[in-house]
Amino acid sequence: MLKSSIVKVDAADGRLRRDMFAIFQRYYLATSAERFDSDLSGKDALVILRDAGGRLRGFSTLAVTQCEFSGGPVRVVFSGDTIVERACWGSPALAFSWIRHIGEIAREAPGVPLYWLLIVKGHRTYRYLPAFGLEFTPDWRKPADAGLHALKGEIAAQRFGTSYDHATGLIRADAWSGHLAPEWASVSPREARRPDVRFFMAMNPGYARGDELVCLCSLSPDNMRPLARRIYLHGTQP
Repeated sequence: MLKSSIVKVDAADGRLRRDMFAIFQRYYLATSAERFDSDLSGKDALVILRDAGGRLRGFSTLAVTQCEFSGGPVRVVFSGDTIVERACWGSPALAFSWIRHIGEIAREAPGVPLYWLLIVKGHRTYRYLPAFGLEFTPDWRKPADAGLHALKGEIAAQRFGTSYDHATGLIRADAWSGHLAPEWASVSPREARRPDVRFFMAMNPGYARGDELVCLCSLSPDNMRPLARRIYLHGTQP
């Protein structure tokens, strides 16, 4: 049985950080413990997945920021590294804990719009978007909403500066930004027939070398699928 929990980054001890990096380097190449720890220091919370024996089996990182857009405040949940070990794929534990925590974040400022900024190095991560949200950008099913697209560009420019390419919607990889190991970056013939996977690969042809596609999704309950909405609303309760 897998269980997931939220851990504040400043409460993550050395052992947890080492265990996280041990998983990370099994799935990503061209990185280092120093780079990983530096990236972690810029996050607020961790979503931790453990098995019945207490072994770490996956994690996700996130940070919450606020900016101004169209004359008003906007809050942004930025998702960093998200990894679940292959043997645990299919478990909803980490995803459920994540969306419940999003409800808790929304509860802190109920009148401020909340958005999810996700940067995507692989097609499996891109598929988290339609699992949670009804509308997001970029979306293989329809052209981007102009307002959401503009907000994505503003947030990405503020967070990533000149590393973000407005024309392509990509963050270009540098030598040590990390990229998926070939066995995890590869796309099976069955996956390649999926329209969402084909779209991701067309939008981010350099994903295998670590280029990241910037995506944005509103985290309002009206934009969530029914199960995600129920879990989110549970998190909004005191």
